[in-house]
Amino acid sequence: MTTLKRTLMIALAAVTLGTPLSASAQQDDVIKRSFCVFDPVGANGPLFELMQSARPMALEHGVELDMRAYTSEKIAAEEFRNGQCDFVLLTGTMARDFNRFTGSLEAMGAIPGEEEMRMLMQILSQDNARKYLRTDKYEVVGVLPAGAVYLFLDDRAINTVEELQGKRIATLDHDKASITMVRHVGASVVGSSTSNFSGRFNNGSVDAAYAPAVAYEPLELYKGLGENGAILDYTLAQMNFQVIVRRDAFPEEYVSQVRDYAFSRVDEAYGIIEDAESKVKEKYWMQPTEQQRHEYDAMLREVRDQLRDEGEFDATALKLMRGIRCRVEPSRAECARSEG
Repeated sequence: MTTLKRTLMIALAAVTLGTPLSASAQQDDVIKRSFCVFDPVGANGPLFELMQSARPMALEHGVELDMRAYTSEKIAAEEFRNGQCDFVLLTGTMARDFNRFTGSLEAMGAIPGEEEMRMLMQILSQDNARKYLRTDKYEVVGVLPAGAVYLFLDDRAINTVEELQGKRIATLDHDKASITMVRHVGASVVGSSTSNFSGRFNNGSVDAAYAPAVAYEPLELYKGLGENGAILDYTLAQMNFQVIVRRDAFPEEYVSQVRDYAFSRVDEAYGIIEDAESKVKEKYWMQPTEQQRHEYDAMLREVRDQLRDEGEFDATALKLMRGIRCRVEPSRAECARSEG
């Protein structure tokens, strides 16, 4: 089983959790709900197959899921928005359309490492944080770490920001933050999606792409790296999967159970991430200098602040993550500032 499938299995387990119905109550109390599933291959893909395999378990807990496959994450999100699906599993970037707070958790440079991410998950799992996970129509019932996002390069000679200028980078066309970042460094945006960015990198249509280590094997990103490529060992962002529900489609008790269970799976998620990163060939990792790391930190902070001012990122979420960064590493230059 690929690391990506194992990560999504955790999310699926969260969706199907509930208090089992008694045998006598099952037929009368079962609720029928739909679940949007993104799989680049479609209905014959491994992710959709994985999701379908858990339908019997969901039924035992009183929910009959109508599983629907989508080859486009964007379309899955649109169907959910239009009320054609009750559940959806999206990346944090796409989830921004439904909850700007949780959608800001993938802000570039906002969560440098695992320690900070674990602290954030602990805070979000508290009852008093639930107000940030809810909007009038939707609730984020789970946030599952998928690991650090790195820059994959087809040529390790691209080892500075200056070298990125003019280079073609596969950039998610629905993500204003990434588009802003790519333009900020003077690179060329090549509009892509979660279903085609890897193909463009692997066939040489672009010079660079960004992805977490869990995508390295299943999306065969080593093909794009080839013999001369590299992965910049610097965390651009922290990818996560978010389980979102329509609030009016489920009993409050069920939503609470799903939420509690999802936040209890952080250790398991990090086990999967660690396993994925260990499978990346050592020769591909390219270490930036300490000076470069400081420069990258400052550059990402500048872009975060710009996007906050433009309304793309949630100011409360950014302030929370800044507090976590400064608690873990008080010597950071930004920690001397009163805002951030």
